[in-house]
Amino acid sequence: MKVLSYTFIISVLMMTLFGCKSHPPLDTVDNVDLEKYAGKWYEIAAYPQKFQKGCDCTTAEYELTDKGYVKVINRCKKPEGWDKAEGKAFVQKGTNNTKLKVQFFWPFRGKYWIIGLADDYSWAVVGHPNRKYLWILSRTPEMDKSTYNRIIDMIEEKGFDRSKLKVTDQSCFE
Repeated sequence: MKVLSYTFIISVLMMTLFGCKSHPPLDTVDNVDLEKYAGKWYEIAAYPQKFQKGCDCTTAEYELTDKGYVKVINRCKKPEGWDKAEGKAFVQKGTNNTKLKVQFFWPFRGKYWIIGLADDYSWAVVGHPNRKYLWILSRTPEMDKSTYNRIIDMIEEKGFDRSKLKVTDQSCFE
């Protein structure tokens, strides 16, 4: 019994010391039609990530395969030229295609949850339940301000910090 108590106390102390936050569950959209979702998306804004450092003109392309996964191709322009990363996305069973696990390096997979989606699939919002990853995507390189503002309100309601968002420079597509 003492081991359990000490383990519990140490766990609580570690979470307190290292700022581990608990978040309410992150709701996804109800359903995603992967055929409609497939294709090219432009990153409108995102939480900056180390793996995207120096990137502008960022896009993601999703292609359905007959091998049980979605092919993912991310591209961005860096000062030294265009960069490309290829990966695979796997749908989590029982989620109506709203939760995927994306893999760029085996064996690591990251959570890719679709938390906002336009009825016509013109924009999407992808996040992670820990609220450290967030992307606002559009089928076009630019998004009208009223749509963007509605999305910002929605992500704040879901517990994301709007001040962490960085708008993506998409000027190379003008």
